Amino acid sequence: MIQRFLCAIALFLLMTPTAQGAPSNRGPLVLAAASMQEAMTAAAEAWARQGHARPVLSFAGSSALARQIRAGAPADLFLSADDDWMRDVEQAGFVVRGTRTNMVGNRLVLVTPNRKPVRLRIGRAMPIARALGNGRLAMANPDSVPAGKYGKAALTSLGVWPSVAGRIARGDNVRAALALVQRGEVPLGIVYATDARVASGVAIVGAFPARSHPPIHYPIARLTSSRHREAEAFRRFLLSSTGRAIFTRYGFTAP
Repeated sequence: MIQRFLCAIALFLLMTPTAQGAPSNRGPLVLAAASMQEAMTAAAEAWARQGHARPVLSFAGSSALARQIRAGAPADLFLSADDDWMRDVEQAGFVVRGTRTNMVGNRLVLVTPNRKPVRLRIGRAMPIARALGNGRLAMANPDSVPAGKYGKAALTSLGVWPSVAGRIARGDNVRAALALVQRGEVPLGIVYATDARVASGVAIVGAFPARSHPPIHYPIARLTSSRHREAEAFRRFLLSSTGRAIFTRYGFTAP
């Protein structure tokens, strides 16, 4: 709760002239899923190198961002890690019609600390509870955050969710779950492949079968609160071959 409050305050400060200068001096405000930090930052820098004002980026769990939008956050673009939260803000009337598009995809993986790795073969009825020992399984909140929802779906499909449901270390977003693994506070964690790719101190145990969870899509849309003259142009840049190539470089897949 405190973290969500601080995130909302930070977003408000991003929108104030004292924080970012007059609107003409900054680029569009983009609310993006936490798992997109490195790729979206690279895309914003590429856009700025073309002579545009650098977009302002705010990262958090898609659920937290959707709540901010519904609360009236004056952002320009929303990039969610799943269809559910994009649909939520769209049905509430916050998405400009015709601008919602699936931009990229991702894969779900099981990770372990490098310094004390756990070995496990991902598959039906895998002994993940035994592999945890006395530890817990880190994942984003499976009740609301996309990465956690995908993780729960995968474990349910493989028939092992009941064995670990009471042993989850929940993060507000996927990067919070990843941090628990990096610090060695948990023996295993479920994150996106792109998170594991940029993280230090973790090793990939294995990838979850794509059929074990719903397809991982990252939809992007322009918001009805958007007032920045370059918001639509930046959205189109992200969807262009140049923009998609940046995300591919960071391990994202085709939608």
